[in-house]
Amino acid sequence: MRKESVIEKKLLHYTGKAIADYKMIQHGDRVLVGLSGGKDSFTLLRILCLLQQRAHPHFEIFAFTLDQSQPGWDDQALRAWLEARRIAYQVLTEDTYSIVKSKIPEGQTYCSLCSRLRRGIIYHYAEEHGFNKIALGHHRDDLIRTLLMSILYNGEIRSMPPKLLSDNKRHILIRPLAYCQEKDIVAYAQEQAFPIIPCTLCGSQENLVRQRVKVLIDGLAKENPKIPSNILHALSSVKPSQLMDKKLWDFALLEAQQVVNIE
Repeated sequence: MRKESVIEKKLLHYTGKAIADYKMIQHGDRVLVGLSGGKDSFTLLRILCLLQQRAHPHFEIFAFTLDQSQPGWDDQALRAWLEARRIAYQVLTEDTYSIVKSKIPEGQTYCSLCSRLRRGIIYHYAEEHGFNKIALGHHRDDLIRTLLMSILYNGEIRSMPPKLLSDNKRHILIRPLAYCQEKDIVAYAQEQAFPIIPCTLCGSQENLVRQRVKVLIDGLAKENPKIPSNILHALSSVKPSQLMDKKLWDFALLEAQQVVNIE
């Protein structure tokens, strides 16, 4: 019987809890795991495979990797890792790299367009091959950074939900690592020696907004370690009546609901 490390036990616990809390996976699900080649997606795939072995509701796991034709891309080690563990997979080549480079001026953030193109290909593949769930490797810190980015730079309160029905209502996205901290994922990736494939597109750009927000949160967390978990908790503890969105709260009817004290 294999022995779990301390960090693996922690990731298994929080991933299992997130799956249970948000009913992410049910018996008979066919789960397409987006394996980008980064630390987050490798961790997600590994932890899901371990949970699959002990899960009462049986579910299928399939690893999908998109080769976006970025310079220096080499997936041989990734393929070998998957085959050694007998994980079903496919590496699909689509040149989105050239599209992104041609559409976005040098020095600007590529991530948004790159993500949209990648997401569209994943959606199409999942639908074409009958996968009813798509698992992505976003973790706790992705969720809280996205919230602050949306507030500070877009003027919206939004983030990445742990479970999401796509706009066309054909796909359910799940984020099983929603409770997991990035520092634990980094440690686990080093422990497992995952064959990481670096991103040469957005990774080459400096001063990205996400990096700035990361520095902000990390700095605040040095003063109060509870700040990251408090931001995450805020995502599940929304008080609409304490906000200003007229679509959520009818301010015109407040007087009609007021209790008048008549003496």
